[in-house]
Amino acid sequence: MAATLEQARGAKDEALKVFSRFAPVVGIGIARVGDGYGLKINLREPPDGKLKLPESVAGVPVRTEVVGAVRKR
Repeated sequence: MAATLEQARGAKDEALKVFSRFAPVVGIGIARVGDGYGLKINLREPPDGKLKLPESVAGVPVRTEVVGAVRKR
């Protein structure tokens, strides 16, 4: 399941709302998924281990990664 670039761009705001309920979001990017696009959600800290995070938002596949705090270099 992959989405178009426009669908991925359009899902970013919704993804922020959804994933902010689970853990602090430090960034949302667009990533290649197969022949299409998806979202990469960067989290500051891991969510509660008992939670199952959504695999898609608005039909756009997502993957999450705990990257820690984002700091200016």
